[in-house]
Amino acid sequence: MGTPLIFWDVDTQHDFMRANGRLYVPGSEEIIETVGALTDYAHANRIPIVASADDHVPGHRELSDSPDFRETFPPHCMRGTPGQAKIAETALQDPLVIEPERAPASLRERIRRHRGDFLLLKHWFDVFTNENVDVLLEVLAPERIVLYGVALDVCDRYALDGLLQRRPARSLWLVADATRAIDAAAGRSLVEGWRASGVNVVSAADVLAGGVAP
Repeated sequence: MGTPLIFWDVDTQHDFMRANGRLYVPGSEEIIETVGALTDYAHANRIPIVASADDHVPGHRELSDSPDFRETFPPHCMRGTPGQAKIAETALQDPLVIEPERAPASLRERIRRHRGDFLLLKHWFDVFTNENVDVLLEVLAPERIVLYGVALDVCDRYALDGLLQRRPARSLWLVADATRAIDAAAGRSLVEGWRASGVNVVSAADVLAGGVAP
């Protein structure tokens, strides 16, 4: 039997979430309290959190000094810097860190035995470029996934579209007011498209009231 419910925290890192970050997503400081409340709710109710995080070094294909803000962005979330860290409000409990490179077969058993959260590192904005995401999903086999974080029109989009390729739309919940987009209009269009495809678009209040509890 799979995990009844997981929360999927997309890139709630200092460089994106704080106004003094190197690649601040407009309006993200407005949702810090909300993503913090979702984190606290998950931990209080023993819901595993799967979090993604950019982990860059010079030379990664996403980074450019002349970015187009679609496929390339200015340097951000550089490994070992304060900007790469998750904000305190979304700190994980005993996270199992999963690197992007394909892990040995023993990862399956490590995931199966782990009782804390999970942190997926990535070198590009698509979390599924981490070669171990499918293994994590196979082992956890979540019945419901609640997704939030930033940026709605970049990393959230890749995460949600990737999940839609692997899971029924009805098993996915997007917490719309716990996201922010770089391009607000593009974000609104994406949300409507996901809603039309069957993704459950909800508010944080819905989640915190137990609206997606198994």
